[in-house]
Amino acid sequence: MSAPGASDRLQGEWRVERTGGFLPPLLGVRKRIEGDRGETHVFGLVGVPFQVRGLELHYRPPFAGFVDVLQPDGEGFNGRATFRGREFGRFVLRR
Repeated sequence: MSAPGASDRLQGEWRVERTGGFLPPLLGVRKRIEGDRGETHVFGLVGVPFQVRGLELHYRPPFAGFVDVLQPDGEGFNGRATFRGREFGRFVLRR
């Protein structure tokens, strides 16, 4: 059995905070992650599903091509929002 890694730390609910780029203000945006799946919620109303692959969140159709690339940062994660491999924004995930 392997030691818990950063992807194991992703489990749970996260508040999303914009730090730069072409992202809108992310007030009320949360990510909920369970196992290899998750959803991004806006004010608890809209759930946009994604698949967890290591430290990447790959969105499902109709948002295929969007991938959030994460890097551990203390108790949370720094994120890069990408579309087809090109970064368009940055954010952090906090508990």
